[in-house]
Amino acid sequence: MGWLRYLFGDRLPEGFPGTLDRGEDVLGVATVSGGGHLIVTQLGLWIPAPDGARRVGWHLVAKAAWADSVFTLTEAEETRKAGEAVLLADLAPVRFTLDEPARVPHLVRQRVDGSIRSRYRKELTPGGAWFVWRKVPGTDTTVLQVRPDPGTDLDVVAAIASEASTKMANPEL
Repeated sequence: MGWLRYLFGDRLPEGFPGTLDRGEDVLGVATVSGGGHLIVTQLGLWIPAPDGARRVGWHLVAKAAWADSVFTLTEAEETRKAGEAVLLADLAPVRFTLDEPARVPHLVRQRVDGSIRSRYRKELTPGGAWFVWRKVPGTDTTVLQVRPDPGTDLDVVAAIASEASTKMANPEL
């Protein structure tokens, strides 16, 4: 890889069906076997979709794994508001076979880790939840995301999340 490509990232693949936002730069590209591309930008990971391509914001990447030429993405969706916090649920993992991953797995790890400001595990009876403060890409804001374990009382988690987000927004309370 040339040093200019390393410094300035990759080019948008010809025929890319998505539309990057103004100022959104391509940092890395990997071709997906069977068609499409994984494209890393500062705002998220572009993935192949039935209608072309779509971007998953870094704050909604729940898990990403790379093994045996397969990149596995688990995306989170916001299921409920709790004050200024949001409750999340993981979608089914999606797997992409990459013949030449280039820097994409490394860049994804950097961006996901970089979006996390802090995290805390709260054990409840039964279950528990992860409370994670994450930066929303392209903004100056952070959001409290809460991922409850299966079987955990969502009303209890929502009450704790609402109180925590209020205290973080108003520390004098």
